[in-house]
Amino acid sequence: MALAPVAGVMHAFAMHASTDPAHAASDQIQTVIVADDLAGDRLDRFLAAAFADLSRSRLQQLVRAGQVRINGAVVEDPKHKVTAGATVTLVVPPAAPAEPEPETIPLTVLYEDNHIIVIDKPAGLVVHPAPGHASGTLVNALLAHCGDSLSGIGGVRRPGIVHRLDKDTSGVMVVAKTDQAHAALSQQFADHGRTGPLERVYTAVVWGNLPILRGTIDQPIERATHNREKMTVTREGRGRVAITHYEVDRVFFGDEARGMEPIGSFVRCRLETGRTHQIRVHMAHIGHPLLGDQLYGRGFKTKESLLGAAARSALEALGRQALHARTLGFAHPATGEFMSFESAPPEDLARLVAALPTTRPKQ
Repeated sequence: MALAPVAGVMHAFAMHASTDPAHAASDQIQTVIVADDLAGDRLDRFLAAAFADLSRSRLQQLVRAGQVRINGAVVEDPKHKVTAGATVTLVVPPAAPAEPEPETIPLTVLYEDNHIIVIDKPAGLVVHPAPGHASGTLVNALLAHCGDSLSGIGGVRRPGIVHRLDKDTSGVMVVAKTDQAHAALSQQFADHGRTGPLERVYTAVVWGNLPILRGTIDQPIERATHNREKMTVTREGRGRVAITHYEVDRVFFGDEARGMEPIGSFVRCRLETGRTHQIRVHMAHIGHPLLGDQLYGRGFKTKESLLGAAARSALEALGRQALHARTLGFAHPATGEFMSFESAPPEDLARLVAALPTTRPKQ
């Protein structure tokens, strides 16, 4: 977190970045000069005015922990009165990552041995702890199921995690139980199946009738500048290489009263790279966002009125992007044997699929 002063009190002090060899490189160190109109204020009040990103209680903790100096001397009393022209230095150590705890969360295990565990992740389950999701994640469930038998390469917050699925994407994942398995699987995922055996196939339900039934989307992806939760296609030379191969399996129709023109498609997507939100971003980029995608398909919300009543109800109940990781194939990290795992669409997605009248597209 970058420390920032409150705009309304900028006139009251000057702020300078500072480096101090006595502190760790990851510490955030900021120096402020007390202006005349703030002389006599309590130290904690002065700091609260200076640093909007930190609560007053957090600042009081830092003062008592000896993380504040005035003119070079440590001051541990939050009630200390500041004087005009004094130099106040605040040190904010990095927050220590909380170690996830085992939690009894049901897991659908497709395969397990001493090296790996393959699971069918449900939609709504976050893979590992992150801001806003400190618990209730797949990692918490794995710790309860596997105990200490998980790879440590990913660190304390991501034990065993070799790859991820979005929170609201369901389907097959493989998790490493040993560091050796983690390293071997990571190599396969880094290769993306170009020369190795890795295979990742997704089922997606998208808006629109794709004019090209089989194709490749080769467009680099980067994080959007206006919304840090979104990814976006960018120009060549920026972002990260992202390649999605797709094939239209079937098309579906809307309400019979509105005619029998296709309004959407069932698409099989095979990943050649594995970027955040890749399929969702790529399909939206070519004008065919996923049904139910609140992040990349909001402009297609009006199309829902074209669906029949049963399909509208099923889409509303789905409440997420219509995307499922159907197939995951890889070489076993210990034996080298090729293994492939399939996952049927979960009940909510299957209900939507069943409610959409479909036919094979014309070749």
